[in-house]
Amino acid sequence: MPTESVHVDDIVAQLKSLGNPKDAEGMARYGVTGLEIYGVRIPQLRKLARQLKRNHALALALWQIPARETRILACMIADPRQVDEELLEAWVQDFNNWEVCDQCCMNVFEKTRWAWEKAMAWSYREETFVKRAGFVLMARLAVSDKDAPDERFEPFL
Repeated sequence: MPTESVHVDDIVAQLKSLGNPKDAEGMARYGVTGLEIYGVRIPQLRKLARQLKRNHALALALWQIPARETRILACMIADPRQVDEELLEAWVQDFNNWEVCDQCCMNVFEKTRWAWEKAMAWSYREETFVKRAGFVLMARLAVSDKDAPDERFEPFL
């Protein structure tokens, strides 16, 4: 699927066709709620993201659709180099379940220049999923930033 000709409506139609109502029901039982859920599994979303490649404009458009799959796909194809602090704050405010929060932190937030700063700042916030994003970022940085000295993590304690 070439990125130049990709249309958001086509992607949504594709996501809906990949969805499984039983999987959608199962996701709700695990607390994945607050958005429309098509029931597309993460490996299928990853496969689609690989086909679409990095496409920041498309990611921004997909995020505007309040569905689990569009939001997760958006964070898989967003370009961390084009994510600014304003976008981080906007997206984190949109989190309403743990899965979208964790996927965004893993796929895009931890790769931005604000990851360390937001990990600390968000961990002090009151909003449930903003706070969670702070702690997920801390965990991700501990796994992914192999060059960070131990002292860099001390403020997280």
